[in-house]
Amino acid sequence: MSSESVSTTAPRRSRLAQLFAWFRDLSLSVVIAIIVILFLYQPVKVEGTSMMPALQDQERIFINKFVYRFGIDDVSRGDMVVFWYPNDPTKSYIKRIIGVPGDRIELDRGIVVLNGKALNEVYVPPQYRDQQSMPLTIVPPGDYFVLGDHRSSSSDSRAWGMVPRSFIYGKAVFIYWPFDKIGPLR
Repeated sequence: MSSESVSTTAPRRSRLAQLFAWFRDLSLSVVIAIIVILFLYQPVKVEGTSMMPALQDQERIFINKFVYRFGIDDVSRGDMVVFWYPNDPTKSYIKRIIGVPGDRIELDRGIVVLNGKALNEVYVPPQYRDQQSMPLTIVPPGDYFVLGDHRSSSSDSRAWGMVPRSFIYGKAVFIYWPFDKIGPLR
């Protein structure tokens, strides 16, 4: 009889151990997901057309929040960054860094002149350019000059000024939706 009692309790312990292991693994997965989303990568939805053709309205991308937060990489010219809109920090924008601190920027009928030379912007097709001009501006220390790639439909530094470094919280790195566009951003 004692062998019967051992055999009936062993499966119960095994099921309890399996349930505990499942709960432990699920908890660990949730903690890792929270850490990844809070500190490393965050999924975001693109709203608007200001970054066309690189990004379309309603596409889903991952932004890397780690790279700038912990000084792994500096904010560099050409980066697509996500930041708090300076005039309403409850809203996030995504734009391309054109000018870094100390740069001299002007626009001459739609052509960006950076430090005295026309900037070669292969990411801005001719149909997305506009004819705006802007007088020479020097990017102050701690600030960045940003533009949308779709110049004729972008609200950017031309309209509301520089973006403070403290407002930049992520670098756009990867498109994950729609599936036919999956891949790294350039």
